[in-house]
Amino acid sequence: MARSKLFDENEVLHKAMQLFWEQGYEKTSMNDLVEHMGIHRRSLYDTFGDKRTLFMKAMERYSDIIEARLSSGVARSDNAMQAVHFLFDFMIEGYEDKPSGCLFVNTAVELGPRDSEIGNKAVKGFTDMEQLLTDIIGKGQQSGEFTTELGASELAEHLHNVLLGLRVQGRANVDKEKLHRIARLSLMILNK
Repeated sequence: MARSKLFDENEVLHKAMQLFWEQGYEKTSMNDLVEHMGIHRRSLYDTFGDKRTLFMKAMERYSDIIEARLSSGVARSDNAMQAVHFLFDFMIEGYEDKPSGCLFVNTAVELGPRDSEIGNKAVKGFTDMEQLLTDIIGKGQQSGEFTTELGASELAEHLHNVLLGLRVQGRANVDKEKLHRIARLSLMILNK
C-alpha cells in the first residue's frame, strides 16, 4: 500500500525554487534542499527525482509564477506605456518573498554554457519576456503612444536587454533609485 505524502508538493517545490534562486544550482547541496524543503531525502527523490530534475521543475515553477504575475499586471494596465512601466517596476521591485535578481538570468550565467537543456529553459524565459514586450509595444504603436520609427520587435529587443541588465544589478543589490533612473531613461526610446 502506497504511503500518502505528508507535505504539499507545490509548497516544497516553491521552497526549492527559492533556494536555487538564492544560492544557484552548484552551491545548493542535496542536504541544503532537504533541510530547506523540510522533507526527507527519500521523499525528495521519490517525488522530484535527482537534483537536476528538481532544478528543472523549480525553473518551470518560476516561469509559471512570473508569467502569471506579469500577465495580471499587464492586463490591469490602462495603456501600453503603463504596461511597460509595470514590467520595469516589477523587475526592479519584484514581489514578496523573493531573492534578488532573476532565476533565468542567474541560471543562464551559471549553467547555460555547460548544460544546453537548462540553458534553453532560461532562453525560453527571455524569449517569452521579449515577446510580451513586442506585443505591448506593437499595441502602443497602433494606438499612437509609441514611436514607429523602429519596429516593435527592435524596440523590445533593446528594452529586454535593459531589463536583463537591471536584473543583474538587482542581484548585486544596486540601489533601486539608480535602477529606476536607468529604466526611465531607457523608456524614452518609446517616445514619439
